[in-house]
Amino acid sequence: MFAMMGGPVGSEEVKPVSYTPKLAAALSGATLRQLAHWRTTGVSRGAVLVPEISPVRPVLYSFRDVVALRTCVKLRNDASLQKIRRALDTLRGDLQERDHLSAYRLVADGSTIYLLERGQVTDLVHRKANIVIHELVDVLRPFYRDGRHIPDLLRPRQHVTVDPSIRGGMPVIDGTRVPYDEIAELLRDGVPAERIAEYYPSVSATAALDAADFADYVDSCDLQGNSSATALALSIRP
Repeated sequence: MFAMMGGPVGSEEVKPVSYTPKLAAALSGATLRQLAHWRTTGVSRGAVLVPEISPVRPVLYSFRDVVALRTCVKLRNDASLQKIRRALDTLRGDLQERDHLSAYRLVADGSTIYLLERGQVTDLVHRKANIVIHELVDVLRPFYRDGRHIPDLLRPRQHVTVDPSIRGGMPVIDGTRVPYDEIAELLRDGVPAERIAEYYPSVSATAALDAADFADYVDSCDLQGNSSATALALSIRP
């Protein structure tokens, strides 16, 4: 199975949007710990992805960053982080490619990572060209990572959508400009789903429940990050 990056999203100009690390993690499938690790540089390696909006606190990711992060997560299912870094070093160093990472089509097959271009496929790990690729997976579609379901990027819930042309890509109730978190907050304050229409006439009870469910999913990324940090601390405790 191959993971793919790129396509129409990376090639179009969109209005900048700011995603917090928690929301970027929820939409991409990465953990908060991975995001922190991937945006740091080392003595002999570059960062996997530096947030486009703000790389320092408050850290803020763009929509293109989230698309790129989804592919990094999917590539990680089939390739080691070392291979991913080696592939990116080849892309940026040897090939001198400087566009945003979401603009490139990258695939992994378990043994290496490829760059797909018109008429050519380049092995970024072994630096070979003209490889035949038979199967691709759309990075925007749902997938699983470590048994965790990562939702469709553009429709994370049936009634919640992400469109860069609407509020810059903030998840909203389908067919509206109403942010999902405003609806979820009303439900958490005790407003029944059936009464949400009194506040937002265009939002149905079903859509409100979807917004709350997605909000719970986003918040679960905080819990996942805390669990990873606790596990790490316990593993290094003398």
